[in-house]
Amino acid sequence: MKITSVETVDVRFPTSLALDGSDAMNPDPDYSAAYAIVRTDEGLDGHGFTFTIGRGNEVVVAAIDALAPLVVGLDTDAVFGYPGAFVRRLTGDSQLRWIGPEKGVIHLATAAVVNAVWDLFAKVQGKPLWKLLVDMTPEEVVSCVDLTYIEDALTQDEALGLLRRLEPTKTAREAEMREHGFPAYTTSVGWLGYPDEKVRELARAARADGWTSFKMKVGVDAAADARRAALLREEIGADARLMLDANQVWGVREAIDAVRALAEFDPYWIEEPTSPDDVLGHLEIARAVAPIRIATGEHVHNRVMFKQLLSSGAIGFCQLDACRLGGVNEALAVLLLAAKFGVPVCPHAGGVGLCEYVQHLSLFDYIAVSGDLTDRVVEYVDHLHEHFVHPVQLLGDRYCVPLAPGYSSEIWAKSLSDYAFPAGAIWGA
Repeated sequence: MKITSVETVDVRFPTSLALDGSDAMNPDPDYSAAYAIVRTDEGLDGHGFTFTIGRGNEVVVAAIDALAPLVVGLDTDAVFGYPGAFVRRLTGDSQLRWIGPEKGVIHLATAAVVNAVWDLFAKVQGKPLWKLLVDMTPEEVVSCVDLTYIEDALTQDEALGLLRRLEPTKTAREAEMREHGFPAYTTSVGWLGYPDEKVRELARAARADGWTSFKMKVGVDAAADARRAALLREEIGADARLMLDANQVWGVREAIDAVRALAEFDPYWIEEPTSPDDVLGHLEIARAVAPIRIATGEHVHNRVMFKQLLSSGAIGFCQLDACRLGGVNEALAVLLLAAKFGVPVCPHAGGVGLCEYVQHLSLFDYIAVSGDLTDRVVEYVDHLHEHFVHPVQLLGDRYCVPLAPGYSSEIWAKSLSDYAFPAGAIWGA
């Protein structure tokens, strides 16, 4: 097959109307997707996207359009046969690279295109993405990974060694996942804009449904944070996990004081306590609030930043984002880095389609990379799944293994049409 076009759609859902997704830094998010469709001359398409929260989505769409000439006309055999080289073709363009490199809007666009190509690859193979990756040999997986700038922390031999050590036991873990699914936690009970009674009602219902891990947003003020944490802890019980998420709202010393004040509620982690780029700040916070661990990653833009956070001991949970990073290939690099440094991966999944994406990455991580479920749990947000052709499926508080070929990333054509934002219009006007 040849790739004949890359089509884009600016998709926006008005989630701010119900305050879904609200937090201390982002009080009124409108969950959106810069959506890419990679079309071929044989009628098979790959679908991918990058998540944004409203205004600016059109900028990412424009960046996808800028990358399209690097993709159109390529033979899929060459792309699928050399996926590492394909990604370097996008990230290494000598002029487009200037507006990154490998970060910002151009990297978000790269993720949309790369993820669409992997969706196409998995459909051609007739497998869900996680299974496509699991069935690869260690050598094939490592060939997908760009070790440039991280080989001082993870060599090719080390990456191969991590994968080879689990090769003989992959089948057993795959069977376990098919039977029991992957553990999840819910963020849907604790959005910052929700009134206390709604939080109480949602938490009570979730606990009754079998959920044992919950996340709440913090960062408005100390008294409100303590009141809401006490409320939630009361509803979920002392035996449940309670995660806190500040969404970058604090400075380093402010974060230390705030987390210490909330320690009485036994938080499982504190997420994004400060700027995602401040490695030294994360390390200082981690040392000051231990044994509470630091979680971050949804705004960590590439494998080089993760190398620093992981190798320094600054974070205790790696929350990679499937489309903040440059797509599947770079996610594989971060999974291997996290395994090298013994940090559990709990991907970020708050947003359009991120649950659909990261279920595949976590399954591959457990089956082929880490082999360990300790401290591993995937975020679940109960919004917008009805717009996907193959939405996530849950059994209690576990993700069911996806079975449909592809990356679970395809949005229904009607939803693309109904929620497409017109070019040139002003969002919110």
